Amino acid sequence: MKLRVSVVQYHLHTINSFEEFAAQCEHYIKTAEEFGAEFVLFPEFFTTQLLSIGNGQGQSLTINDLPSFTNQYRELFIKFAKETNMHINAGTHVLEKDGKLYNTAHLFYPDGRVGEQAKLHITPTEVNEWNMAAGDSFQIFETEKGKIALLTCYDIEFPEIVRMAKAKGADVIFCPSCTDDRHGFHRVRYTSHARAIENQVYVVLTGTVGALPTVDFMRANFGQAVIITPNDIPFPPKGLLVEGEINNDMVVTADLDLELLYEVRERGSVTTWRDRRTDLYTDWN
Repeated sequence: MKLRVSVVQYHLHTINSFEEFAAQCEHYIKTAEEFGAEFVLFPEFFTTQLLSIGNGQGQSLTINDLPSFTNQYRELFIKFAKETNMHINAGTHVLEKDGKLYNTAHLFYPDGRVGEQAKLHITPTEVNEWNMAAGDSFQIFETEKGKIALLTCYDIEFPEIVRMAKAKGADVIFCPSCTDDRHGFHRVRYTSHARAIENQVYVVLTGTVGALPTVDFMRANFGQAVIITPNDIPFPPKGLLVEGEINNDMVVTADLDLELLYEVRERGSVTTWRDRRTDLYTDWN
């Protein structure tokens, strides 16, 4: 089984209305549709672009204002998913629940359903500057093309959660990310490669590019879209199925062959998933 995935390097810049945000998203959606994509991934925190609209009095909005856009965000991407018949991983959007803010990944299904996965591991900036809370549950999402997981940025740096995703049957990890410098970018990138090798899964990763000069902690972005494979003979030697150009506004697309994953798990040069020493350490499930 194959699935075609388009990955968005979303260009952050100041806008004046929700309609501008919607038009930019539609551009990326239509690009993916023209390439015949079945799945699309947007980056983490790309909806912070809405904060640049301001309050109409020359003042910027804050992270606490972002949940007020939730209904518009959901309606927009439900419409896109229905119109295009694609599964849209619409990055993350900040939700407010019981007085707490959650950085939440969203999966929009072609039939109008919406899946949510709150980020499980919260960075110091998210805690100290934005007072965010960590999600307390983890799920796998069933799709027509198999099981997938949504793990956001910092989440991919924790091997246990990806082990759990694979144990629950996920073959593809979608990882929306947002990093502001080379150090953060490479932490996420290198650990994504490790997770793909350890669990013999695909990791689809992307980040924000551009800048929001009026939005705190979103002034700098360093990002690149990439689809990462296990490092074995059926795949490219460097484990890169496709990658974008760093910090450019673009979409990259590739086909993920799930049969190759099943093949290397059974007969690969190494069989890391099968060779786990569960007699010595925890078998996550």
